[in-house]
Amino acid sequence: MRSIRAAATGAVMLSLALAATACGGGSSTGGGSNDSPKELTYWASNQGASIEVDRKVLQPELDKFEKQTGIKVKLEVVPWSDLLNRILTATTSGQGPDVLNIGNTWSASLQATGGLLPWDDAQFEKIGGKDRFVDSALGSTGAEGQPPAAVPLYSMAYALYYNKQMFADAGIDAPPATWDDFVAAGKKLSKDGKWGTAMEGSNPSENVHHAYVFAKQHGAGFFTADGTPDFTSDGAVAAVKQYVDLMAKDKIIAPGNAEYAQNQSVSDFAKGRTGMLLWQSASANLTSQGMSEDAYGIAPVPVQSGTPGAGRQVNSMVAGINLAVFKNTDNLDGATEFVKFMTSDAEQKILNTAYSSIPPVKAAQADAAFNTPANAVLKDTLAKSAVALPQVPDESQFETAVGTAVKELFADAAAGRPVTTDSVKAALTKAQQQMPTK
Repeated sequence: MRSIRAAATGAVMLSLALAATACGGGSSTGGGSNDSPKELTYWASNQGASIEVDRKVLQPELDKFEKQTGIKVKLEVVPWSDLLNRILTATTSGQGPDVLNIGNTWSASLQATGGLLPWDDAQFEKIGGKDRFVDSALGSTGAEGQPPAAVPLYSMAYALYYNKQMFADAGIDAPPATWDDFVAAGKKLSKDGKWGTAMEGSNPSENVHHAYVFAKQHGAGFFTADGTPDFTSDGAVAAVKQYVDLMAKDKIIAPGNAEYAQNQSVSDFAKGRTGMLLWQSASANLTSQGMSEDAYGIAPVPVQSGTPGAGRQVNSMVAGINLAVFKNTDNLDGATEFVKFMTSDAEQKILNTAYSSIPPVKAAQADAAFNTPANAVLKDTLAKSAVALPQVPDESQFETAVGTAVKELFADAAAGRPVTTDSVKAALTKAQQQMPTK
């Protein structure tokens, strides 16, 4: 997750990166080499409840890789608030890690910088072939018609998590399947200092993820078929308003959530302060915060009223993390070997179990360990009702611009200022004006 300041800076830096001769990795030669065959630097994204949790998950696996290959991996877990900016700085300076995690929604934007190693068929064969990976994960690895910019590492989907005891106490018999039901349940739960749900209102990426799903449910999107920004269609405006109205009109989200940006919504749910949570593959995060798996249920994200709902049957965006190699790494062979190790069947089981995510590798995903009821919801969503965010070069600017607009609308709602169709359209018009011109 990224803070607003980081995201705004990222948009500026990306435009600079696109104008530059981009290169990345451990050397500044503009191309990969094997000058440092015994070491790698790895930037991992913060997947767990804390950076320390990630170190505890990853370091034993990196030690295992070193024992097998003799290659020492220097690990840095980078917070989401810093990750995109760090990557963009590396692509412009030519100084960065050898291997890194990227949010899968950034794939096409980072691909456009030219700083990442392309994963053509020959490169994929070095790690066992492209057909080892599920199609939905491969669909978020870069622009259509180009070799992927990265390799799927963790697959995730949004789901609705609900507190069983709070539901029982409020007389709610089943998890809501539609947004009307969701709001009704939220109102019953919002009492005695507790709230129906929580949102990361100050987190641009989280805002965009939800806004995009709402838009797809309204039969809309934020780009035309040719990749032109289209932020102010009736469906997009209705989608953003419906999302912000959970606080502004329905009042099932605490006003203080307008400042949430770093997992606070997960903590509120884990501590029993909210009855529902919309989050990506949250089980491991909730467990690490002391919430028993028996205390909550999991269901698909609601749809618009009706059966199965107006618009498309969309319950999530295709969430996930990809593993990329900087094009000018000074350990090209070692970096490729590391990607092969991290996406091996055995490591996929270990890592995705630790993060309660879904392996994008077919053989690992089929393992019995991923056949839990919670994973069944996530796998079914990924297979049937998840959509990829636009794989266009301007995607990260889209996240920044629209995510910031939604953040400002949440701030209006928290302050008691009216959130109207006109104010939403004005915010999205301003966001579209910030996008690069063709």
